[in-house]
Amino acid sequence: MNLPLLSTHWFTGLLLGGLLATGLLLILRGVPWTRRITLADRLDPYLQDTPRPSGLLTAHRREATGLAAAVAPVITDLARWVERIMGGASSVRRRQERAGLAADVDSFRAEQVLWGLAGGAIGLIVGLVAVVGRGESVVIALLMTGIGIGTGVAGRDWYLSHQASERESRMLAEFPTVAELLALAVAAGEGAVGALDRVTRLSHGELSGELARCLADARAGASLPVALQGLADRTGLVSLSRFVDGMVVAVERGTPLADVLRAQAQDVREEGRRRVMEEAGQKEILMMIPVVFIILPVTILFLVFPGFQMLRFTL
Repeated sequence: MNLPLLSTHWFTGLLLGGLLATGLLLILRGVPWTRRITLADRLDPYLQDTPRPSGLLTAHRREATGLAAAVAPVITDLARWVERIMGGASSVRRRQERAGLAADVDSFRAEQVLWGLAGGAIGLIVGLVAVVGRGESVVIALLMTGIGIGTGVAGRDWYLSHQASERESRMLAEFPTVAELLALAVAAGEGAVGALDRVTRLSHGELSGELARCLADARAGASLPVALQGLADRTGLVSLSRFVDGMVVAVERGTPLADVLRAQAQDVREEGRRRVMEEAGQKEILMMIPVVFIILPVTILFLVFPGFQMLRFTL
């Protein structure tokens, strides 16, 4: 008769024990003799007399306060632990550049930790509901928590790849129009830099932003071929790499740039047409599945059923 009351008391005790363990862990983490002295901490007393840099050259960041300041060191340590286990910093940095994000692996690992904690919390809640409501073993709750943590960490990595793919798809869709505009500007008498400037001012999108970045690099002192090569390095699209190679060759050797740009735009349109045809073929095969396994059996059943009924009445 007192089983629900005991289950409620057990759940409350487990929750309070978890909160107590978390508080003790944070206290032990903040004790001075448990902190690891970094190289920056060792060198900081000897660098106090250095002149303060200009505020225009430093990034203004909001200082964390309250709970965020207390949890930040724990998140940082967990992010380093995830980095040691998963690795692949170069791959993460590459995908961040493809997604148009700042190449910051540490912040990405911190986001993975937060996603993992959120997934672990959801898994723990589901596991506790199964333990309390259905009387399952505590191992189920621990297993669901581990699955939630792994799913959260892997989900953040998948979402970064998804962001990169979506951005490259938008760039590929914008590419023929931008190439035609560049060809039109060059045919009207503009140079390569002038054409890039005009197109970036008149258009908006992911590819226009990348071209604006190339133009800024060229105006900052880099040569135009080097700035365009940076565009090819930041993206994973073969079409953009061919586009950059064609523009570099046209700028360096003096070949007609307008013809090169029109040819590039035509190639991208042909590639897009082939991709649409391939996707249509795949969709056609998928459309045959309900026809073969649902519509066709039902049609045959409607055709055969009257015959079976006549045979039954005859017999």
